[in-house]
Amino acid sequence: MANSCLQLCGFILSSLGWLGIVIATSTNYWVTMCKYGPNTCKKMDELISKGPWEECVISTALYHCSAYTQILELPAHIQTTRALMITASILGLPAVILLLMSMPCISLGNEAHSSKNKRAIVGGVLMLIVAFCALVPTIWFPIGANMEPGLMSFGFSLYTGWVGTVFCLLGGVMLMCSSDSSPSSSRTYQDNNHFYYSKQGGGNLPAASSNNHAKSAHV
Repeated sequence: MANSCLQLCGFILSSLGWLGIVIATSTNYWVTMCKYGPNTCKKMDELISKGPWEECVISTALYHCSAYTQILELPAHIQTTRALMITASILGLPAVILLLMSMPCISLGNEAHSSKNKRAIVGGVLMLIVAFCALVPTIWFPIGANMEPGLMSFGFSLYTGWVGTVFCLLGGVMLMCSSDSSPSSSRTYQDNNHFYYSKQGGGNLPAASSNNHAKSAHV
């Protein structure tokens, strides 16, 4: 029962974390920058939002985004963020499917419980890989953006990526710890019932041997 609850919590955390990583990948509010001083930025009310795909100018009278078209001329932190975040988003989908199929409430025929444990372990490993793929760009991107002149603050996309990374790490660890490797878990429910009935059938053997002993004593 404890393993089932731990596995369910790991599945929920991993799914929420993967969704957070997907949201962070598809949005561009990673950092907010101002190229002027703090007083000038407050008076002009003009900010620049940067992400892995676009750079947006945000003000009271203007909202304009320009996509990064020169891929080879992009800084290393933007190219790395694109590659790793896309990899994390893609790997998260089969991981969530494997974890969903390994839930105790879902049964695929008379499969052994060890098969579910194996799927849970593989899904947990994939979630850990997803977390590490998202951890590098969410740390490197603000460091690279801070090298540019001006003031910088974190955006909600970056916070979403951090929360999603932590959730995937916790979910992956929970799923790895919830795997039951006991020998009895390798039997199917049908095999366990068969073993139970065979023990009942075997229980008649002592009675038969006592009857034979009584007959020999009578003779």
